[in-house]
Amino acid sequence: MVVGALPEKTSTFLSPEFLPLPCQVVSAPEGIPSHLAWTGDDLAGVVLSAEQIHARIAELGDQIAIDYADNPPLLVCVLKGAVTFMSDLMRAVRLPVDIDFMAVSSYGAATKSSGVVRIVKDLESDIEGRDVLIVEDIVDSGLTLNYLRKYLGSRKPRSLEVCALLLKEGEQKVEQSLKYVGFSIPSTFVVGYGLDVAERYRNLDGIYTYKGVGS
Repeated sequence: MVVGALPEKTSTFLSPEFLPLPCQVVSAPEGIPSHLAWTGDDLAGVVLSAEQIHARIAELGDQIAIDYADNPPLLVCVLKGAVTFMSDLMRAVRLPVDIDFMAVSSYGAATKSSGVVRIVKDLESDIEGRDVLIVEDIVDSGLTLNYLRKYLGSRKPRSLEVCALLLKEGEQKVEQSLKYVGFSIPSTFVVGYGLDVAERYRNLDGIYTYKGVGS
């Protein structure tokens, strides 16, 4: 695992030939721990442990506090996948942040995004003139995030940035500007720590490779 240092006040531009930095690059998964025997044969290996995730979130929280020290942001959690990440991230940011929630759908019960985005729940907050930070669980094709940024950008926030826990290598179909990225992972379907397949496995404390039905 390669760990990147956290810079001051920086934004990362994502294009197909470059990985977003700073982030941690995750290599091959490890074996499944014995306490997860109840998952049967659905999981192939550990991608990120709970300890690795929490350590990285502490780093992200520190950087967000530096970057937004003068203007605490509104954190917008993209439901349902990002809710676990959001709950830990907001506690790691030592600023008086506000929070709100959106729900969008492009997966349904599938393991691949359909590319057709539907707004299920909209914001309750007025974001005009505010600094907004979208909190996402994972960026793969980037199509849903691209739609969401355009949708929220039309409401004239002062700034609109993204904090994603995971970036799936080689999956991006549109270029993205990602201010904060937790980890870059191989192009495989993962579950746990809020990520699901057909609403299952969100409650796992780490992130695991999924090899079950539909993968």
